[in-house]
Amino acid sequence: MQPISERAAWLRAELTRYAEAYYTLDAPIVPDAEYDRLFRELQGIESEHPELLTLDSPTQRVGGAPLKSLTPVRHKVPMLSIQTETDTTEGGAIAFDARVRRKLELFAEAPAIEYAAELKFDGLAINLRYEQGLLVQAATRGDGEVGEDVTHNVRTIRNIPLRLRVGDIPVPAVIEIRGEIYMRRDEFDKLNERQRERGEKTFINPRNTAAGAIRQLDPTMAAARPMTFFAYGIGEVVGWGFAPASHAGLLDAMVALGLPVSEDRCVAKGAEGLVEFHKQIAAKRDSLPFDIDGVVYKVNSLALQRELGFRNREPNWAVAHKYPAQEELTELLDIEVQVGRTGAITPVARLKPVFVGGVTVTNATLHNQGEIDRKDVRIGDWVIVRRAGDVIPEVVGPVLERRKPDAVRYDLIAQFPTCPICGSHVVRGEDEAVARCTGGLFCPAQRKQALLHFAQRRAMDIEGLGDKLVEQLVDGGIVKTPADIYKLGLLALSGLERMAEKSAMNLLQAIEHSKTAPLQRFIFALGIRNVGEATAKDLARRFGNIHALMDADLEALLAVNDVGPIVAQSIVDFFAEPHNREVVEQLLAAGLTLVQETINTGAGVLAGKTFVLTGTLPTMSRDEAGALIEEHGGKVSGSVSKKTSYVVAGSDAGSKLDKARDLGVAVLDEEGLQQLIATGASGDAR
Repeated sequence: MQPISERAAWLRAELTRYAEAYYTLDAPIVPDAEYDRLFRELQGIESEHPELLTLDSPTQRVGGAPLKSLTPVRHKVPMLSIQTETDTTEGGAIAFDARVRRKLELFAEAPAIEYAAELKFDGLAINLRYEQGLLVQAATRGDGEVGEDVTHNVRTIRNIPLRLRVGDIPVPAVIEIRGEIYMRRDEFDKLNERQRERGEKTFINPRNTAAGAIRQLDPTMAAARPMTFFAYGIGEVVGWGFAPASHAGLLDAMVALGLPVSEDRCVAKGAEGLVEFHKQIAAKRDSLPFDIDGVVYKVNSLALQRELGFRNREPNWAVAHKYPAQEELTELLDIEVQVGRTGAITPVARLKPVFVGGVTVTNATLHNQGEIDRKDVRIGDWVIVRRAGDVIPEVVGPVLERRKPDAVRYDLIAQFPTCPICGSHVVRGEDEAVARCTGGLFCPAQRKQALLHFAQRRAMDIEGLGDKLVEQLVDGGIVKTPADIYKLGLLALSGLERMAEKSAMNLLQAIEHSKTAPLQRFIFALGIRNVGEATAKDLARRFGNIHALMDADLEALLAVNDVGPIVAQSIVDFFAEPHNREVVEQLLAAGLTLVQETINTGAGVLAGKTFVLTGTLPTMSRDEAGALIEEHGGKVSGSVSKKTSYVVAGSDAGSKLDKARDLGVAVLDEEGLQQLIATGASGDAR
């Protein structure tokens, strides 16, 4: 039997190897469940045998009581800043190369200087001290001479090794690794989403969030904020039997020791190479998973670095070459609104002009009233504005220290009780962040979207009425509401671009064919918010004709199976708008005949069972699977609840599958559905 001490050592080594593959190399080699199993085994051993617990154990990533204060740390080698090149054009790279050549007294005909080119991360600088390969201390930059001990928090960062790797390169007796702690954008977005779900305030940007997590006292709070680290330099080194001749070689040595180093680096020759690197990174800046605010150039030869030395505590051999700032500060002068294709009312900040992300910005999105409330943005505030690449500028948040006493809170519904485009009522659901115009069939801003929805195959099924044609019909003022579709003639259609007479005739035939339609398809075609196909069927079954539905009150709607308060209110709001009722009457006057399609209400092996479809099935579309379920007496719903009998999941299934698992709802694949129908549904679905 393997001695318990050897088992513990093996578990530590394996878990460390698995963690490096997952967090540093982004190439997992075992499933999460296997990692968790081994982790729990190591925890158990260390609990029963405390003498086997080591500082580099993976179980020591998170733990310990909160500190009362952060202890000052004097850096053995000062953490100095580097000069910033403010010329954000290629001229900045050319100027730096020229300065270096002058200091080295190199003539024009001398060979090009070799540089190490890297990213300038927008994070928190950190110093990691390893003694005999073991992480013993982590400290912030502070004022360059004295920082703060944040070891308790840094140990929670999964891609920072607690022990350096022993391999081809010897491990120094002492080595201080300098680098940057940052938060990936996707992790930052997930963190803010969790904050919203809890009703808590969201964070402004990844850098401040990471810095705030590192410089606080409770390591469990740091562990809750997923952070990452990149190494880019060294401080004190003692007893290292290895001497890299270049900065690029030093970075390669760090990788060999198991430290994470960004792959976006290169060795560049002369000013031309620096310019090319600056351009390449600028082109991919917005697609990087983390924020940067520039690139860094360093003379690659360590011998030349020593020769160049320092000036005013800044190295002459390095420079940070910035890109145009993606965040700036400006004044929010007013808030106006835009109406989107789906009726969403989006508040837009009117700003004092500010140069950000390479352009002058005067407007920025505030997303919705919920975001305004969460960020506590007010008219008159000084605000942080962000613009990344081609992304629409947004207001990140206010600078509370500069808030004026007369800054005004904003209430969208109070400012715009009716749509500024069509005059229809604006509503905001109790649990919704977005306010919406209720004039769905009438509002010019929603016109194209409403027509495309109305004509789609699952609604009125008007083949040939697609995006490009709708674009022409609306932009030409030929069609304003769905009722106008039924007034189209051959002359109007054949005059449109790329519309031959035969195509026009085919479209007119499809329009004529759509005049006889099942009631549930017509209800779905109206585009009532929160009313999907399943709900439309329930409404058609309950009310039997469109006028009965139009006149139904909340009480009558809530009596319909699976119609809750939100859906019922959406229906009431839609038909309370005179414009929408008028369009429905115009459609009926155009000759539409709405028939009550026979719907299987109980007979069949799936009777009494409710199904939810999600993902892509191997051989059937979801429409076909839904029809099959209904053919055998089952009901198809659009959302998962405790009343759901089965979720039928295909590939790329999303949140509905997760919710089914959380609620313990039985999950089937396409084959399982077929078998259920073949053998007959029986017993409890769970």
